This record gives sequence, structure tokens and C-alpha cells, in this order.
Amino acid sequence: MTSGALLLVEAAAAVAILILLIVRVRLSPFIALILVSLGLALMAGIPPGKIVKGFEAGVGGALGHIALVVGLGTILGKMMIESGGADRIADTVIRAFGERRADWAAMTVALIVGLPVFFEVGFVLLVPIILVVAQRLRQHPLRLGLPMAAGLSVVHAMVPPHPAAMLATQAYHADIGLTVLLAALIGVPTAAIAGPLYARLIVPRLGPATPAALPRDGMAMVSRPSFGITVATLLLPVVLMLIGSLGASGPMVATPMGPFLQFIGSPVVALLTAVLVSYWTLGLARGLSLDTIQRFTNECLAPTAMITLVVGVGAGFGRVLTDSGASAAIVALATQWHVPVLILTWLIAALIRVATGSATVAMATAAGIIAPIAIGSTVRPELLVIATGAGSVVFSHVNDGGFWLVKEYFGMTVLDTARSWTVCETIISITALAMTVGWSLVFSTF
Repeated sequence: MTSGALLLVEAAAAVAILILLIVRVRLSPFIALILVSLGLALMAGIPPGKIVKGFEAGVGGALGHIALVVGLGTILGKMMIESGGADRIADTVIRAFGERRADWAAMTVALIVGLPVFFEVGFVLLVPIILVVAQRLRQHPLRLGLPMAAGLSVVHAMVPPHPAAMLATQAYHADIGLTVLLAALIGVPTAAIAGPLYARLIVPRLGPATPAALPRDGMAMVSRPSFGITVATLLLPVVLMLIGSLGASGPMVATPMGPFLQFIGSPVVALLTAVLVSYWTLGLARGLSLDTIQRFTNECLAPTAMITLVVGVGAGFGRVLTDSGASAAIVALATQWHVPVLILTWLIAALIRVATGSATVAMATAAGIIAPIAIGSTVRPELLVIATGAGSVVFSHVNDGGFWLVKEYFGMTVLDTARSWTVCETIISITALAMTVGWSLVFSTF
């Protein structure tokens, strides 16, 4: 067996062991990724004195940027939840769409609300609203729940400043503003196909659901923020990042304003600005005290610790795959098979997603593998970010926390969850990949 083939076998074995540790042994993904990374490094023959140092470099390179994004994004999401702004968005959008198009409203709300929060946070936030509306309209809860989940999944995987998407953007040296724009152009129709359209097809074929009881503990607020104020606050970091792209690659790049625009458009500054604005628009102006806002900030950061660490060790695993030569072996194999880099990006992310059940780990690891390969490629790095995100959501199954969230909250069987949610995620993945390839052809033409 050649050294390249042996490295591929070792990498495949590492992934298989990772599945075993997470699914069968029930080991934390954080611990499992560390063990598998160190074990792979030893098997691949990396000198023991360099293993930990290289792994730490991979983890530190990711966390140095992502930890700030995770923390600031979580605070912004917490302010939206506690101020009643999320409820305001839901009420307004559903009224605007009308009851007959409530599924499209659910998707739209998820696309907006999902921008600053993780999938799990957005899901738990919106599920009570979805169940109430579905009961009022006498519809199967998944008729609205699947479009909602599809919208959250799309923005979680493809749109910065979500941590995994942000990490991929950084790894590929992609323009943040253009990434957000292309993610919207690809993500919205993708969510429409996998959400409202697929829900209308599959829900009549599902069995009855028994949703969990979800009482909402509301706060005594002076007033909820208006729809306009809430949306403006949530979209502020996105707007700032789009402005920042003008300073990096737009007409302002050669002017004295260019560096300043890049500064205010950096993800950390953009999110920090939005958090500070939210303290007023969603907090003080609504009757919250500074002590309460501080308590919210402190409370919401603790649950993000494991998510942040998993992102870091996922990047560390990617670094070990690179240092071991497995990435080079994949490149050689891909070159031999003439696999286009966009397809290879999607495929690697998809394999890791199916293996680990984590979209975040899949994006972090795939980005670490593909980034060296993509150097010199003619494919836009922004499209690589989206292709990575598309691969990271394929085929959600029993090793994915999102699978169980959907099953338990909507009270479905495992089979019905697979027929609805698993297929929905796969539709998102394949549709987004197809549209990404289409956009790459457009860019290559001009």
C-alpha cells in the first residue's frame, strides 16, 4: 500500500472511531475529537514532540477569532429573546403573509431570527410560536415547523457571522460582505424548496404528532420593541459587514476611508456595535435596568462554552489531517479523479457531517482540509464557504442533536422525523450545492 493510500485509510479509520466514540460510547464530541486527533497524529507518524503543538495551533487559530463571534452573537440573541423582539417579528410577519401562507411566514421569521443565534437557540425560541399558530390554524405542527427549521438551518450553515460559516470565511480568505450576499441569493430559494414546498408534499403523509407542552415564561416589560427597531438591530451587523466589503474590495478601497470601513465591517466590531445598540433598543428603552442586562449577558455566555470548544477542536482535527499529509493524499486522489474543488469541498464536509452529526465540526474540519487545496484555485472563495456549509447539513440522522430536537418537540416517530427532517436537510444540501455550482459558472464567464 502506498503512503498516500495508507494515510487515507488511517483518516477513514479515525473518522470511524470518532463515530463510535460519539454514537456508541456516548463520549463528548469535545473529548472524542481530541482523542482521535492525537491518535491520528501518532498513527500518521508525526513526531510526538510536534503533535500537541500543531494541534494547539489549529485550535488557537480558530478560537482566537470564533470565541469573540460566538460570545457577541449569543448576547445579541439573548437581548432579542428577552425583550420580546422575537415575538414581535413573528406576529408582524404572520399578519403580513396571512394565515394561508403561514408556512412562508415561518420560514421568513426563521431566516431573520436565525441570523444572530445558533440553530438550537433559534429553534427553541420559535417552536412555541409555531405550535401556537399551528393549533390556531388547525394544521399539523410540522406544516409550519419544517419551514422554520429549514430557514434556521440555512442561515446557520451558510451565512456569517455564524461561527462555523465565519471560520470557513476566514480559512478561505473570503470577502465577508460578498459571502453574505451570495449566501442570501442561494439560501433563500434553497430554504423555500426544502421548507414550505417540501412540507406541503410530505406532511400529509406523516402520522399524527403530539407536540411537547411549551409554556413560555415572559418577562414583565414596559413595552415590546417595534418590528422595525428589532429587525434594524438584528440586521445592523450584516449591514456593517457589507459596508466593510466596500473598504476591502469595492470602489472605496483606494481611498482614505477604505481602512476605516474595513475596521467597522470586521465581524467583531460589527457584532460589538450591534450588541451595544441592542442594550438600548431592546433593553433600556424597553424598561430593563442595567443590572438586568448585565445578568442576561452573563447567563447567556455559559452555555456557549462547549459549542466554542467543539469548533476549536474541530479545527484542530483539521490541522492534524493537514499535518499528517492526509489532506495532500486527498488532493492527489481528487486530482486523479478530476473532482472539481467545489464538489470536493461539499463531499468532505458531507462525509464529516454524516460521521459526527455536527454541522459545526463538519465546516470547521472541511475548511481546514480544503483551504490549502484552494490556494490558486479559480473558484471564488465565497462560493467555497457556501459549498462547505451545504455539505455540513446533509443527511441529519440519529447522531445529530437537531434530529432529536425536531423529533421531541414535534412529538414524531423516528421514521417520520427521518422522512421529514432528514430529507429536508438533504434537500438543502443538494440544492445549495447545485446553485453554488451555477454561480461559479457565472463568475467564470465574467
